[in-house]
Amino acid sequence: MDDEVVRAWRVVEQEPGVVLLDGFHPLKHALRFGGAVRRVLTGDRGALLALAGELAPDVVGVLDGLAVEVSEERLRGLAPRLHPTGVIALAERPSVEANREELGRRPRRAPVVVLENPRNLGNVGAVIRLAAGFGATGVVTTGDLDPWHPTVLRGSAGLHFATAVERVALSELPAGPLYVLDPEGADIRDLPFPDDALLAFGTERHGVSAELRARADQLVAVPMQPGVSSFNLATSVAMGLFHWMSGKR
Repeated sequence: MDDEVVRAWRVVEQEPGVVLLDGFHPLKHALRFGGAVRRVLTGDRGALLALAGELAPDVVGVLDGLAVEVSEERLRGLAPRLHPTGVIALAERPSVEANREELGRRPRRAPVVVLENPRNLGNVGAVIRLAAGFGATGVVTTGDLDPWHPTVLRGSAGLHFATAVERVALSELPAGPLYVLDPEGADIRDLPFPDDALLAFGTERHGVSAELRARADQLVAVPMQPGVSSFNLATSVAMGLFHWMSGKR
């Protein structure tokens, strides 16, 4: 039985656009926010359903129809860094076309977060989690990092499915006023962010590129104490989104 289940998993795993969900929380959010979950494997089906009943009763019914129990040895063969919750799943990534349509729809009621050439997978996952929590329209990244990488999905707790996440070139940014976080900008406390803003952030080490800075409608700075060179990327995004949300009261 396990052999047949693993073979079926391997077939789906190779399909274009299929992503790995490692752990209960990414799976929970994929189900909750309408993700197309194709396979769910667990080392203990009863324990998984009990956990869902405690933390996410809204997904128990769907999960009951999807979850298949296999040995932990087989699970670790499919996901060597198995999450302590002992469950893995395969889901379909939303299409590029669907994400771009969502990101480009105007008028927008919430900003789009732009990450220029991010390098740290965990930081990108944390930013996507923040964007979902604040109700941002989405997160776009530039550069070669895949924002749907399994480590990013783990860092976001699967909240990719609650917002639009896509990789684009700088020339392909969605329309809207571009607010770029930069130390030389105007004090953020003096600038309300419009709902359809693009909030752009560079890397912690190098900041934003000259090209992105030149495209900005407004440079924005978050005050820091002398001698402090930067904030963590996710912290900066949180401050930007909280500033936008505070202006809506």
